Amino acid sequence: MINYLYTFRRCPYAMRARIGLHLSTLNPDVREIELKNKPAEMLAISAKATVPVLAYQQHTIAESLDIFQFAITHYTLDTCPYLDETQYQLVIQSIRSEEQQALVYKNDNHFKPWLDKYKYADRHPQMSQSAYRHKAEKFVQELEHKLNLQTFLFANSPTFADYAIFPFIRQFAAVDHKWFESCEYTKVQQWLSALVSCGLFKKVMIKYPLWLDKKKSIPLKPQ
Repeated sequence: MINYLYTFRRCPYAMRARIGLHLSTLNPDVREIELKNKPAEMLAISAKATVPVLAYQQHTIAESLDIFQFAITHYTLDTCPYLDETQYQLVIQSIRSEEQQALVYKNDNHFKPWLDKYKYADRHPQMSQSAYRHKAEKFVQELEHKLNLQTFLFANSPTFADYAIFPFIRQFAAVDHKWFESCEYTKVQQWLSALVSCGLFKKVMIKYPLWLDKKKSIPLKPQ
């Protein structure tokens, strides 16, 4: 049975899910969509109507964290091309960490709303863009503090929290790239640069043709 993933390349939630899939042997077909033109096939299986959506056998997994965790824990790689064995096992073990889950929850439920207002400040005239950025910075400050202790958020190699959070910090940095490059969060800058430039993320960000154009099946990880 063919499994398939509805995704949108630039969405940080979809990035998170694809990272988990690339760290696993699960290789669904990609259905790259446009958010303004969501296919009826996706809407039929997911009332949430947002990416990512993984259609797995007779089931639908429609949350990025669930896709990440499901892929790694049920389709574990024998050899990871991006991490050594110890580092890869650390990622798997870190999924169960309550401390890491709490930080990811804070990213998704506290930081992300301020990030959206910072990014689309013209749609939220109640405050200035810099005021929204200041609100979002509280979470960035927390990450900076953690990164003063080790190279990544919880260890000296990436763990679940790093992979789950950095696509959102990437989006934060892109709102005003000049400001971010000159800001005081030097550890966050280095951390983000390392994750964005790694081989794993380059694979994750491969461009796929829009699925609705020809409805052609393309594996997430071409052989």
